[in-house]
Amino acid sequence: MTDDSLGAREVARRRSFAIISHPDAGKTTLTEKLLLYAGAIQIAGSVKARKATRHATSDWMEIEKQRGISVASSVMQMEYRNCVINLLDTPGHQDFSEDTYRVLTAVDSALMVIDAANGVEPQTRRLIEVCRARNTPLITFVNKLDREVKKPLDLMDEIEQALGMPVVPFTWPVGMGKSFAGVIDIAQSHIRLFRAGQDRVSDSGADRVSTDDRQLREQLGSSLVDALNEVELVQGAMPSFDREAFLAGRQSPVFFGSAINNFGVQEVLDALADLSPAPGPRGAVQREVNPGESKFTAVVFKVQANMDPAHRDRVAFLRICSGRFERGMRLKISRNNKEIRTNNALSFLSQRRDILDEAFAGDIIGLPNHGLLRLGDTLTEGEILQFKGLPFFAPEMFRMVETADPMRNKQLRTGLMQLGEEGAIQVFRPHSGGAMLLGAVGQLQFEVVAHRLKTEYGAEVRLLGSRFNVARWVTSEDPKKLAQFLEENAHRTAEDVVGAPVLLTAHRSELDVVQERWPQIRFHALREHAGLIFQSDLAGA
Repeated sequence: MTDDSLGAREVARRRSFAIISHPDAGKTTLTEKLLLYAGAIQIAGSVKARKATRHATSDWMEIEKQRGISVASSVMQMEYRNCVINLLDTPGHQDFSEDTYRVLTAVDSALMVIDAANGVEPQTRRLIEVCRARNTPLITFVNKLDREVKKPLDLMDEIEQALGMPVVPFTWPVGMGKSFAGVIDIAQSHIRLFRAGQDRVSDSGADRVSTDDRQLREQLGSSLVDALNEVELVQGAMPSFDREAFLAGRQSPVFFGSAINNFGVQEVLDALADLSPAPGPRGAVQREVNPGESKFTAVVFKVQANMDPAHRDRVAFLRICSGRFERGMRLKISRNNKEIRTNNALSFLSQRRDILDEAFAGDIIGLPNHGLLRLGDTLTEGEILQFKGLPFFAPEMFRMVETADPMRNKQLRTGLMQLGEEGAIQVFRPHSGGAMLLGAVGQLQFEVVAHRLKTEYGAEVRLLGSRFNVARWVTSEDPKKLAQFLEENAHRTAEDVVGAPVLLTAHRSELDVVQERWPQIRFHALREHAGLIFQSDLAGA
C-alpha cells in the first residue's frame, strides 16, 4: 500500500467531535459511557460520587474531582467499529465558554446533550450559535429519561426551535421516570432494554426485542402503544433524514436515553461512527488545506499546564489538519519559524497518556513543551501557514492579583504566564506598572485560577477589586499613532500574554469617548490567535 492510499484510508476512519451542553445536563457522564461502550474503559466513574475512589475519566484536575464539575476540556481517543474516534469533553459552565469555543474549532462535528427535564438551557443556546456559525454537524442526545421530564413531542418542538433547523428522531423513549423501559430504534423497529445502574456492557444482544413481540407488548402495555403512536406521528410530520443536510449543519438527528443508566448510549455511539464526517478542508489565511495533502500541518487549539504535577509539564494539543505525523519528525512553528522536535508526542485517554508513533488528519495529539507553543500556533514541515478561527474574547470581569507571600513572587509570575498561555484566564501586565490584572468571563474562573496557583505553583494569592470593566485590543495601520496612543494612555493600557496591547476602561461610555478622540486607532472585542488577527468592535459588541 502506498503512503497516499494509506493516508486516505486512515483519514476516512477518523471521527473528531466535541460534547457540549449546559452544566449538569449529563455531558461528562455520557462521555464516560461512550468510553465504556467503545471498550476504552471497563468501569464508568461517576462525577457525582465526590467522596468515592472513582472519578470521571475525563475529569483529571483535583478541583474537578472535588467539585464534580468539568473546568477544562479533556481529550480522549478510542477505536470503535474500525473508526478512530477523537472525543473532546468540554466544560459546561459558561465561565469556561472560551475553552469550549476553541475546542469547537478543532472538531468536525458536535454532540449536544439536553436535560429532558429542563429542555434547551441558556448555555446550550450560546453553544448552538457557535456551531451554527461554523455549520458544524450536530447530533442531539436527550438525557435523563429515567426521571419525570417533559413530553418527548414537546422536547422535539423546543429543540427544533432552538436549533433553527429540522430535527429527525432516530430513537424514541418508552415511558419516563420509574416507567422508563428503554428506547425504540425507529429504523430497526426494535426496543433496546436496559437495567438501571449497570456499569458494564453486555454484547449478547439479548436486550434487543422487536416492537411486534407479543410478550413485550403485554409487559409494557400502554406505554409501548403510546410510544409507537408518537413515532408514527413524528414520522408523518417531520422530514426524513438527509445526510447532506446534516453534514452542512442544516439538520440534526435526535436520540433519547439516560446516560447514567446506559439507556440509548449504544445508538449514539453508532451514529457518531456512521453519520459524523471524516476530516474536511480547513481554512488558513494563505489558502485552504485539504486533509489528503501529503505534507503535515496542524494547529494548537489548547495548551494545558501541569497535567502531570510531578513534572510541571505543559502539553500543547494539536489538531492535525493534513498529512501523516511520525514520531521524531521536525516541524516548524509558522509564527517564528522555530523548529520543534516530536520525539515525545502523546495520545490521550484524559490524563492517561501514551507515546505516539504516528497519527493522521483529524487526530488530536499532544506535544510536551516548555512554553515554545502558544494557542493558535500552526505547525508545518516548512510552509508558512496560519489557520483561522481560534477565538479570544475581551474579558468582562477583572481582578488585581498579588501573592500573599512576597517570597513566592517568582512562582506567581510563572503560574500566571503559563495559565495565561493556556487560556485558563487572561493575564494583563499594565504599562504603568503595579499588580498584574486577571480578566475573566465569570467569577468561577478566578476561583479555579487561585486554586491552581496554590496547588500547582505553590503561590497563594489575594484577588483584589479593579476599577476596570471593559477591555479592547488596539491596533493601527500607523505604528507611530499606536505608540503615541499607548504613551498617552499608559494609565489604562496593558499587554496580554502574547504582547498584544489592550485598552482598559471603567465603563463603556469611557471607551466611546476614547474611540471618538482616536479615530486612527481600531478597537477589537476579539483576537483570533497568537498571530494577532483581530475583529473590530462592532456596535453592541
